[in-house]
Amino acid sequence: MLMLLAAIVSTPAPLPLARDGTAMVADPCPPPAAPNPGLAALVTRLLAPGTAFAPPPVPPRDQPLTGQAARDWPGLCRYRAENAALSGPVRVVFMGDSISELWKAADPDLFTHGVLDRGISGQTSAQMLLRFQADVIALHPRAVHILAGTNDVAGNTGPTTEQAYKDNIVAMATLARANGIRVILGAMPPAGAFWWAPAMKPAARIVALNRWLADYARFNGFGFVDYHTPLATPDGALDPRFANDGVHPNSTGYAVMRARLAPMLARYLTISSKGVCR
Repeated sequence: MLMLLAAIVSTPAPLPLARDGTAMVADPCPPPAAPNPGLAALVTRLLAPGTAFAPPPVPPRDQPLTGQAARDWPGLCRYRAENAALSGPVRVVFMGDSISELWKAADPDLFTHGVLDRGISGQTSAQMLLRFQADVIALHPRAVHILAGTNDVAGNTGPTTEQAYKDNIVAMATLARANGIRVILGAMPPAGAFWWAPAMKPAARIVALNRWLADYARFNGFGFVDYHTPLATPDGALDPRFANDGVHPNSTGYAVMRARLAPMLARYLTISSKGVCR
């Protein structure tokens, strides 16, 4: 989604080598990129309620990945430095795609006092699974909030199956439970179309997968938050009051989502008399 817009073609940097001549180095990640004003403007257009959204040009689907995107398909470098710099207890990690990543920009107060955002724009559940150890388990949170699937339905990493998506969710939830981390599964927000893949009609598929997520969570004693119902129109699209592009919630949409999540999230946070997590 957003990463499709922010992609910049550049010459790959030389591959770093260790002293023994291998690529097993201490830090494989390049320095952080400079802020992208165009991307910041796009985020503003997505989050401000009532702002007109004109889909920008989208790179052709199925073009080969190059440079850092090819070397780090799961996105392990995205939060490497932030993870290393953490201090203090981690209470909840939000694992997801751009819907999770944008949530922090829309509602920064939510992501304080040990609540971390580890969303990466454009990612599918397969990519999240590959970074689940580094971005969730290694941080030792009390709980993980997993919100995944929109990009699986859109085929961002190629054609897939419902079972492959379910397997990835099961794998992440199983890893979390094995490490004493409570699991919260979020329902995919509704979508009647994807502007980067306009031929697709995802509404019914999203409803079916959300039904499976709810059943799977109930059977295993996991938390489940239904974000779909309060954001959807009768035909399964994302209500334009809550989104500017039909896929990503705006700040009003995120307020609805936070209200749905708040009672469950409170279980993993200690609230002082002043309403501050500590």
